[in-house]
Amino acid sequence: MAETGSERAEAVAGPRAVWRIVKRRNFGPYFLGNALSASGTWFQNLAAGLLIYRLTHSALLLGILSFSQFIPILVFSPWAGSLADRVDRRRLLLVSQSLAVVLSAGLAGLAWAGLATTWVVIADTLLLGVVSAFSAPAQQALIVSLVSRDEVPTAVALNSMTFNLARAIGPVGAALSVHYLGIPASFAVNAASYLVFIAALVVVRPRPQEKATREESRVRDSIPLLRRRPELAAYLGIVAIVGFASDPINTLSPAFAHAYGRPDTWAGLIVGVFGAGAVTAALVVAGRVAGSRARMGATLFLLSGGVIAFSICPWLPLGFIFLFGGGFGYLASNTSATTRLQLGVAEQQRGRIMALWTLAFLGLRPFASLLDGVIARATSVRVAGVVLAMPALGAAIAVTVSSLRQRRDPPRRVAASAASASSPGSLRSQGER
Repeated sequence: MAETGSERAEAVAGPRAVWRIVKRRNFGPYFLGNALSASGTWFQNLAAGLLIYRLTHSALLLGILSFSQFIPILVFSPWAGSLADRVDRRRLLLVSQSLAVVLSAGLAGLAWAGLATTWVVIADTLLLGVVSAFSAPAQQALIVSLVSRDEVPTAVALNSMTFNLARAIGPVGAALSVHYLGIPASFAVNAASYLVFIAALVVVRPRPQEKATREESRVRDSIPLLRRRPELAAYLGIVAIVGFASDPINTLSPAFAHAYGRPDTWAGLIVGVFGAGAVTAALVVAGRVAGSRARMGATLFLLSGGVIAFSICPWLPLGFIFLFGGGFGYLASNTSATTRLQLGVAEQQRGRIMALWTLAFLGLRPFASLLDGVIARATSVRVAGVVLAMPALGAAIAVTVSSLRQRRDPPRRVAASAASASSPGSLRSQGER
């Protein structure tokens, strides 16, 4: 029966796989609510970045703003993951999203009153980062309980697509909102988007959660798990590298717009093109397995090469082509690593592992953002883009070399497969290769 289900899952791929899972009663509302909420976040991020850049014209303060958004994730995510394994994840999300509504609406009110100074915006962003730190692990772990096991790769791809669909649509909509409605209204749109996600959480009915005890959900127990399963640590490393490579597009988009000789509102289009590439990747990988090392090496090359080429390209239309390719490689690489993490652990461990995922993908971003700002100020925004993409290029080379060595050494691989065929983890190991 398991093989039949696997074959059936493999038979439906691409857009058909997307439609099959989106029309489900549980996943569909969650997907729509999450997509609209993520789009609203881009309204907030772009409006905050433009407000600070207009007040100060400082790339360094743009880095500090992004640092404020992500540093709480670095500090609180491990404990948030433990909490997500011990309490009902849906209820935890309802509480955190309600707090986000208050913070976003409050900033909109301050902006309308003319009281949204640089440091007020940064402080509000910091508090929203705390909320995000406690909601992200639960949000990632909840996905698996909304679909069947054979649909998890598609669900992970669609969850990444949610963020990147928002990346494609949100910044462009935010730029139009800032231009025609103003910055305060853009903050208000974000507050409304959280309400939509809250409504979706009320509607869905995830499978009953297998909760861990306080002793079972200790943060420090995640470290021995990574030691026993070094492949999990490798996937987390890839997630972190992917986040670093994409950070210049998110953090320095207003400065990139100026570097190309365009108004700062073009920042939304720059981020949107990258997101469009990611959405295209989600449609391509939906319904398919995580893929081989060679494929992951290729997608990492696409990510790093796209960001580097965009950073040094003198002509914006050509730069958009490179940026689209970078976005495709970004999502394909991240989805492959994240799927392996989701399926590689037990239900009671998923909250903590996804907290480590959040830490790798978002928690390290403050350092990437600060590095972006420092390099851009000391040299140029183009140099910053190249430097932040170099780790992904190094990872692409390492993964590709590892894949080529596997192909050149078939006897050892066959022997290893035969030796492990009787072990309980043999099927998982073969899938990871």
